[in-house]
Amino acid sequence: MILKWKLNDITGETELARVNHIKAELKPGEKIEEAAGYLEIEPAEGMFFNGYQTWTITREYRKNDKMRGLNTIPKVLIKYRHYDGYSDYHFMDYPYKKGRFHGYSYCYFRNGGRYTLFASLDEKPGYTVFEYNAKNNCLKIMRDAKGLIPGGEYGLFDLFCMEGTEEEVFNGWFEELGITPLPAPKIAGYSSWYNRYKDIDEDTIMEDLDGCSRILRVGDLFQVDDGWEKNVGDWTEADPEKFPHGMKEMASKIHDKGYRAGLWMAPFAAAFESELFRNHPEWMIRDENGKLFIGGGNWGGFAGLDIDIPECREYIEKSLRRAVEDWGFDLLKLDFLYMASTSGSDRETRAARMTRAMEIVRSCAGDKVVLACGVPLMPCFGLVEYCRIGCDVGPSWNGSFYRKYFHRERVSTKNALIDTIARRHLDGRVFANDPDVIFLRTENLELTEKEKHLLASVNALMGKVFLTSDDPSNYTDEQCEKYAYYRHLTDASDVKLLRGDKTRISYVLDGRERELEIPEEILWE
Repeated sequence: MILKWKLNDITGETELARVNHIKAELKPGEKIEEAAGYLEIEPAEGMFFNGYQTWTITREYRKNDKMRGLNTIPKVLIKYRHYDGYSDYHFMDYPYKKGRFHGYSYCYFRNGGRYTLFASLDEKPGYTVFEYNAKNNCLKIMRDAKGLIPGGEYGLFDLFCMEGTEEEVFNGWFEELGITPLPAPKIAGYSSWYNRYKDIDEDTIMEDLDGCSRILRVGDLFQVDDGWEKNVGDWTEADPEKFPHGMKEMASKIHDKGYRAGLWMAPFAAAFESELFRNHPEWMIRDENGKLFIGGGNWGGFAGLDIDIPECREYIEKSLRRAVEDWGFDLLKLDFLYMASTSGSDRETRAARMTRAMEIVRSCAGDKVVLACGVPLMPCFGLVEYCRIGCDVGPSWNGSFYRKYFHRERVSTKNALIDTIARRHLDGRVFANDPDVIFLRTENLELTEKEKHLLASVNALMGKVFLTSDDPSNYTDEQCEKYAYYRHLTDASDVKLLRGDKTRISYVLDGRERELEIPEEILWE
């Protein structure tokens, strides 16, 4: 395959090998205007394009599928809810046409059991963006580096290309990357989010903590999610009305039960109503015209913290270290991480900045465990123990009928299941996959028993994090037995996705080969 490439006015052709490092020399002070390559490849049975961040729906596409952006959302709603802040909508085009797809860091074309993988070996020079047009068989490969001044030689592309089975191509890519994942054994436990959401306090957390004794084991995780802080961005202390004894006392109570203590934070985000935003508006990320970047509609709107401002970075570092060193939490679930890197500059790309932010997180967490969420994936490789690989699940299968037309990062149990299956190849190779929680309860939930069974089974088989947000004190004996079954299912080995007339997950449990069928309508929207 011949890659025809262009860097500003420099052009060239490269016959792609397994490993390709394509470089070009720019004039001193010259900004990158265009960094792209073009490759001819025919549409395949399944074409995979990795979404911008963990919540972005990621799956295989067929040549007549469309990739939805914000095309069907009224502009007034986008302006009001800031949907364009969650992902790449503010810098990437979404034509919403048949056979037009794009993704980040890696993509593949699959025919039967044969995969052709194209993957980045270095994202710091800029995210590697793969954009495909099935109509003209063109795969455009771009560097997200417009405006960068490299100051001489620039690594236009660092590409890994390989054809083979799924195992062969992904083993080959990660072997070439040379990344050693951090130790991350399977973890089970509880998260407070998907039942009580922000409506938590000391009493409700203690109720759930006591109830977890019905199903959890010593060493499992008990995670306090969003709602412990007064406002997002104010991480120096807990909300004094909801948690008057503070988070150090809460971590101690969790430890007294024999569990590991987890805490949710969004270290690079600040809600407009937070004291941090009111007191330090100069710490927030703004564009070159001074306009504030709004990352979404959560909490009434929120901004991102600028890690290049020394005082701001010091606040972030102190907040993270306080949670693990002073309060004693064992795991930090760090969310909305994409807010650290909403843009690049003439000195640093968006991807390099995101990697630098993750290095800050790793340094502050020390030997404690990090679960990353709401973050571009490749900057997390080798830097976190666990990473979400999909969107949030919700109390219904796919949300209200109109919500399927919303942004690609929306809450959807169906989409979360798609993501878990689609990004299965990352698990254990660069971090441990977190597929989000399961549900067994009947209250405050619209999922059918069949949907709950499918979600719990796929999460148990294809993830390393197995959490529930149910209140186990309300479980019937039958629900406790179901939990025990799914917990045992997490012990399955030799897990593979098989395709043919039907799509199924093959696995071995208790010495027996078994299969779980995946309905085709889930994999293909």
